[in-house]
Amino acid sequence: MKKTPPPGRAGSRVHVLSQDGRLTDILVHCNGRDLPMLGPAGQERELSLLPGPDIFPGLPDSYADVSDTSLHAGADFAPKQSKLPVLIGSGTGVVWEATLARLQAAFGPNFLLAVVDKEHDIQKASGLRERAAKHPGVLWISAPEPETAVLELTRWQILHEGKAFIPLLNPFYLRLDRGYYSAVNNACQASSKANFWEKAHYAKFRAEETRLLLITSKYFLMGEITSACERLQIPYHLLQLPEGELGQNEFIEQLLNAILEFKPDFIFTINHLGVDREGVLSNLLARLRLPLASWFVDNPHLILSMFSHLVNPWIAIFTWDSDNIESLKALGFDHVSYLPLGVDTTRFLPRRGSGQRDFPGLPRAWNRDIAFVGNSMRYKVLERLARSRMPDSLRQNYQILGEGFAKEEERSAHAYVAQARPDLLQEFEHFENAEERLNYEVLLTWEATLQYRLACIKGIMPLSPLIVGDRGWHELLAGEITWHYHKELNYYSDLPSFYPCAAINFNCTSKQMKGAVNQRVFDVPATESFLLTDYREQMERLFEPGREIVCYHSPEEALDLAQRYISRPADRLAVAKAARQRILREHRYEHRLQTLIAAMRRLYGG
Repeated sequence: MKKTPPPGRAGSRVHVLSQDGRLTDILVHCNGRDLPMLGPAGQERELSLLPGPDIFPGLPDSYADVSDTSLHAGADFAPKQSKLPVLIGSGTGVVWEATLARLQAAFGPNFLLAVVDKEHDIQKASGLRERAAKHPGVLWISAPEPETAVLELTRWQILHEGKAFIPLLNPFYLRLDRGYYSAVNNACQASSKANFWEKAHYAKFRAEETRLLLITSKYFLMGEITSACERLQIPYHLLQLPEGELGQNEFIEQLLNAILEFKPDFIFTINHLGVDREGVLSNLLARLRLPLASWFVDNPHLILSMFSHLVNPWIAIFTWDSDNIESLKALGFDHVSYLPLGVDTTRFLPRRGSGQRDFPGLPRAWNRDIAFVGNSMRYKVLERLARSRMPDSLRQNYQILGEGFAKEEERSAHAYVAQARPDLLQEFEHFENAEERLNYEVLLTWEATLQYRLACIKGIMPLSPLIVGDRGWHELLAGEITWHYHKELNYYSDLPSFYPCAAINFNCTSKQMKGAVNQRVFDVPATESFLLTDYREQMERLFEPGREIVCYHSPEEALDLAQRYISRPADRLAVAKAARQRILREHRYEHRLQTLIAAMRRLYGG
């Protein structure tokens, strides 16, 4: 009996043929003709395109008539899937059903399969995409451009250890869009021969010069790193991090192209920027045997606690705070090194007429006996409070806990709560998720910094300080009348000129780093200006106290030292000059980069 298609919707190019409620074929209007996707002997023709049983081990030779009872027969003892089948064109469902049955029988419910099909009207007629959504291991790609489809496949391949593709091309789809589907098929064929991985497995650290692939964003420090590379004549390639998650197709494409074309010896990033939570980049590094150096210039534990799949021998951690070394090793990182901050001495440099403070062309309001540049942390604390869904007991006690955490030597907010308030520890450890717990740890750190800085600033209030920062200072210092306010200044365009205008640049370090020094300790003396800073244990590894740097241990001592040095310009200049000479010898970003490269060569150059 001849089957006739029902009339299609206006503008539709697809008609469904069915018999007894079962789909038998799909007619597609193409090039002025209605073409059957199957036609006579279509099922047998399509099934003949499937790979042999060696691809899916432990199964009978025939693809046909796989019974429902056998679908999960191997689920409990399924072998690990070693290849990634890619169905290029889903068709009417013949190849889909056969491939699905074979994969389920071989690997149980956790099989992997990709489908590349951008024909939405055919998908709707067959209903295959809806059925595919029930299987978590199925990736359906309908990107309008073949390049984008291949990028999605590549990302999927990286997630699954770079396993080879098995392309299963439905020939009917070449009639629909030969350029698109043949391009995807060719790319899969090339990948199945491991061409990409072979090209990417080039020798690292063999040449005298080291090549760096820099993952960059708007973070201030990467500009200093690229400038240092240029001064040292180190070849580098910048890879701009896009907005959003790492898995964006554009970023993956640029990353893979950069690896093949630039052939870096290692990847360099700051604060793990570009390292995704799902482990895409981490898996790629292991597959390519390409090391990554991540330089943390903020508390690494407040960053790494939100990531998984991070422990990888191809990742080397550098931290500006040596207090973090043992705790990072405890997380499983094998390669952890101390690398303090530095300074760009081509940007932060003495002004002509060093020693004077009234420079032509600069605001006279900058000319002060003592000045502090820093955030009040007031709005940062309020923002964390607004974001957090913490229990009332923790919300009511965050200021008390912050005050105590500021005074103690304990580096971890969690450990401090365990010691000081064990009655709150259970609620602290039972947040809804890790992100909520991290949010509370950050809240305590910022509150500790707020209270500490406020105490230090109030200590020097008799000297009428100039405070440069956010307007949160007006709230914290309400009622104080002996201070002056200036809005925030730009790090690059303003601060190099601002520091020489103050007799004393005052510094109080964030409580996220109780042993390390901050950026100000390098920037101020690089301009041959005087810095009065709070004491940190790691400071003595960088500068000689008393000769190259002057430190206070309490707000009371800060006031005494400030009063002494305000009246001694020659002593201030002597300290500033000695500090700058130490910086030129040891603390430029060129020094940091050379140290990091030498460490990476030792670790991965053998």
